[in-house]
Amino acid sequence: MEHFTHLFSPYSIRDVEIKNRLVVPSMGTNLGNADGTVSQRLIDYYTARAKGGFGLIVVEGVAVNPTGMCIPHEGHFWDDANIPGMKRLADAIHANGAKTILQIHHAGRQTHPGNINGQQPIAPSRIACPVDNTLPREIPTEEVYQIIEDFGDAALRAKKAGFDGVDIHGAHGYLISQFMSGHANKRIDEFGGTFEGRMKFPLEIVKNVRQKCGNDFIIGFRLSYDEKIPGGRTLEESLVVSHLLEEAGVDLLDISIMTYASTEYMSANGALPNGYNQFATEKIRQSVNIPVIAVGRITGAMGEDMLRTGKADFIAVGRGSMADPELPNKLKEGRLDEISPCISCTQSCLGYILSDRIYASCLVNPVTGHEGEYDFTPVAEPKKVLVVGSGPAGLMAAKTAAQRGHQVILCEKEDVFGGQFRLAAVPPTKHDIAGAIRYYVTMCKKYGVDLRLNTQADEALLKELKPDAVVLATGSTPAYPPIEGIHNDKFLSVADVLDGRVLPGQKILIAGGGMSGVETADFLSEHFRSCTVIEMRSDIALDEEYTPRVFLMKRLADKQVQSITNARITRFYDDGIDYEQNGQSYSARGFDNIILAMGMKAYNPLETLARKYAKEVYVIGDAKQAGPANKATEEGLAIGLKL
Repeated sequence: MEHFTHLFSPYSIRDVEIKNRLVVPSMGTNLGNADGTVSQRLIDYYTARAKGGFGLIVVEGVAVNPTGMCIPHEGHFWDDANIPGMKRLADAIHANGAKTILQIHHAGRQTHPGNINGQQPIAPSRIACPVDNTLPREIPTEEVYQIIEDFGDAALRAKKAGFDGVDIHGAHGYLISQFMSGHANKRIDEFGGTFEGRMKFPLEIVKNVRQKCGNDFIIGFRLSYDEKIPGGRTLEESLVVSHLLEEAGVDLLDISIMTYASTEYMSANGALPNGYNQFATEKIRQSVNIPVIAVGRITGAMGEDMLRTGKADFIAVGRGSMADPELPNKLKEGRLDEISPCISCTQSCLGYILSDRIYASCLVNPVTGHEGEYDFTPVAEPKKVLVVGSGPAGLMAAKTAAQRGHQVILCEKEDVFGGQFRLAAVPPTKHDIAGAIRYYVTMCKKYGVDLRLNTQADEALLKELKPDAVVLATGSTPAYPPIEGIHNDKFLSVADVLDGRVLPGQKILIAGGGMSGVETADFLSEHFRSCTVIEMRSDIALDEEYTPRVFLMKRLADKQVQSITNARITRFYDDGIDYEQNGQSYSARGFDNIILAMGMKAYNPLETLARKYAKEVYVIGDAKQAGPANKATEEGLAIGLKL
């Protein structure tokens, strides 16, 4: 296992030799230009992963016609104008040792007019996507044939651009998947009505691509083996689908899961186990004679074992490749502790795509999406840098500054690293966060950071060290809104509970229904406590990312956690509260413990003192403004590069 023999064995498809079994799957990053052309930023992103040692890179989907886009910066590939840009991309990947195929895609109903220049989305039937919620236009039969041609034409452009093949996107509820699914396809023409009718569209696309591109070109097909929706395709049918695709000329199957209505199964968090798709993938591999790619929170050790036991032929590392583009090289060299881990938070990957930020990045590795922009060249004049605090902001700043050659001392007043980020790993399914802290500490040690636990930063320390620069990453403390009775020594904090300082009683009231309060309820309810959460907003956990929240809310419902929403607390008692809801006054009493989770405020007691002893002083992370961990790591990186 140590040298991952199977992961690093070569594999040939249609005389294209792929040097190992590690794959970057197609993931929308939005790093292209707004006009659908290839940006240098996109080239830099994929080049980093080719340099990092991945054998096969599946470049993110490009739309085969103008109605096909699902994100604003998706590549346009419905005419020849984008071939030169795509050629630069393919050439850059090849120059760095990887093979590459281009995903060709049509969103169908899983888009909205804003993504397709105001046009109405198209679909097999006039049924809206449950998530995008826009009524689509049903595609006439003759237009279906034109779209088949569009896929074939896009594949030929990919060949002209120098790609080794294409990946036909028949998964995740997009147009091809819609035609294949009884959930979305209610047609009664030749492209619907029966299993054979629903399969005609994808099979004709495969045949069209092969006819236009010839036999020296890889055809891959991405398939959701289970759509996780009522009436959608399941594994039983997907076994037959896979065999038919092989007969039609597909060379490589990429086995995924879900549609937009079940997105939580694609960008999965820790609620789904590592390798949660592996046994379904194994069933499909047993039913075909072509190679199969497995995906789904697969670790290096698990991937090696899946190859060894014949469950798959390739291992896709999606968000793991976002977290660390050098993952293959580090695996091969035995540097496992130096792998920047995906913690399945979805904050900066899927979260940014769904927000105004647009571009995908990574909480643990915020260099992602900026590979060509940041300069880690060692500085000409190293500085002595004092970092105070070992949360994500402080650790990232220390690691980055030391990486660039500065002399860095990091002081943490507690006896363990990680700050409140460490406590975030305690609730159910959040365990991967601990790996991020371990990674940061490992890299700080590698780059020579002087790590000091149980060390309070004070005037004496500043006088002793005489730093050139001080980075204050002292975190945040609980906020106490001006509510009668809130200052009560009997009340607990989230940190009291998650750090194991107190074992609360049986009946718990949690004041505050944001992420920290609700995840504490999740933790306590797992320990058979009866929890009630009260929140001012219309619902609880509204600051939780979409995919973790889906599973979190299901767990809370299963464990009968109660919530009181649209409610304002007016008074605290030892055992409960008075509150107002919809203009009415209520009381809730009889609780064994009250846990305050009413927000955090910046904790920055050292700035004035630090400015007396250092020319440069920076305040970052929660010490500047309480916020999510991805903002903390981004600020830590920025300061580490600025010093």
